[in-house]
Amino acid sequence: MSQASRDGDGLTKFQRYRQRQQHRGMKMLRIWVPDTSHPEFAAEARRQGEMLRGRPEEADATNFIAEAFEWPEP
Repeated sequence: MSQASRDGDGLTKFQRYRQRQQHRGMKMLRIWVPDTSHPEFAAEARRQGEMLRGRPEEADATNFIAEAFEWPEP
């Protein structure tokens, strides 16, 4: 790493940022989440939707989604 990207304390900007966050009581967390643009995601969502179709739980799931999301007015 070049000297220009480090300050007099020898830390990079990101290292100083992490230090400040830690002093504020924050903890860095990295997680993997599904990639919604991946073709397998759409296939799995479709598969799970088809399994739910017609079951009593379908209404519960639909109601939950409707209440959790603010739908734009047409």
